[in-house]
Amino acid sequence: MEAIPFHRPYVGTEEEEAVIRVLRSGWLTTGVEALAFEKEFAEFLSQSPDPQSEYLQPEHLQSEHLQPQLLQSQLFCLAVNSATSGLHLALEAVGVGPGDAVFIPSYTFTATAEVVRYLGAEAVFVDIAPDSYNMDPIKLEAAISSITEKKQSSNAASAGLRPKAVIPVHIGGLPCDMEAISGIARRYGLAVVEDAAHAFPARMPDAARWAGTCGDAGVFSFYASKTITTGEGGMVVTAREELARRIQVMRSHGIDRPVWNRYTDTAASWFYEVVAPGFKYNLPDLLAAVGRVQLCRAMALLEMRLAIAQRYDRAFENEPALIIPPPGGARHLYTLRFMEPSQRDPFIEYLRNQGIGTSVHFIPLHIMPYYQERYGLQPEDLPESYKRFRETVSLPIWPGMSGEQADRVIEAALCFVGRHRSANP
Repeated sequence: MEAIPFHRPYVGTEEEEAVIRVLRSGWLTTGVEALAFEKEFAEFLSQSPDPQSEYLQPEHLQSEHLQPQLLQSQLFCLAVNSATSGLHLALEAVGVGPGDAVFIPSYTFTATAEVVRYLGAEAVFVDIAPDSYNMDPIKLEAAISSITEKKQSSNAASAGLRPKAVIPVHIGGLPCDMEAISGIARRYGLAVVEDAAHAFPARMPDAARWAGTCGDAGVFSFYASKTITTGEGGMVVTAREELARRIQVMRSHGIDRPVWNRYTDTAASWFYEVVAPGFKYNLPDLLAAVGRVQLCRAMALLEMRLAIAQRYDRAFENEPALIIPPPGGARHLYTLRFMEPSQRDPFIEYLRNQGIGTSVHFIPLHIMPYYQERYGLQPEDLPESYKRFRETVSLPIWPGMSGEQADRVIEAALCFVGRHRSANP
């Protein structure tokens, strides 16, 4: 029986043709494809997220058909070589540096925290809300207050820090409570950088905005396993022109003007100036060309993931041993929870023996050796994050996955639960 991997990218002849087009163009790195990808991504996010909108139907997703219904006066999109790079650039642009505190959930991938440390700032971990995977606004405000009011904090490194920014993470593509988080950030004068790595295209609950467009900046990922992929890559989105200009300079060595065409355009000037010690975070045309095709598929890919999620929901929603994930969002992950956390690891092993791949999202950062030692943290310091980690497993949910494959996953999961119940009446 064929194995079912945890993830498989959905690519076809269109992506192959896009890559060949670039290979034959005479220019492989950042150029016209990356510029077009940025423009088309901005056009997509400038459309109404209303699920009834005609513009989000597959036949309208080619860039020449887009007729954006603008939600902001202008939306700037800047392609980068990874979401990690994008988070680094966004935090640098909002002024994060040594002595600053950046509030992030512990329940996230390490990239969210490591970029804080790149800039010499300190990560202050915030627990997730009960029965959620996302940052708890109540605990966020308590964490900010503990520093602002110079009270004793559970985070040993927080003494003397200046609250500077918050990074809400839309885990699994399910949007955070951005209204509450943004309100808290405004009260304390904090920048908001959304980690939207999982969240394209996720509608906010009010259906008026997309996740990733609610803060000062939002960062999307196009890693191999994400909802649309370029293999490696990301996009920074902001409506603030000064942030966009800073990010544009810093993603390309701190050079003060676009210089990608200086080798191909005889009219382009060879002259440039370095105005800051920047980074090399640009997205090559080879990858951007794939991203343009994937962008046109985005809503169709979402529908495929929704169909699998609905199949899982119907199978598991009445099983008392299991808790299904909340509805909505981009459905990047299908996170199944066990009422008895001790069943999680044997379940993963059982599915592995059945040829079914799984994963765990996430191991909380506050129990990782580096952060645990730096901040003197214990697992119980963020109890909801630790609890969710111990009870959660992610099931396969990828576009192109057949109904028969989903049913195999369901059959194996219910078989495991049934055997456990029989052995432990």
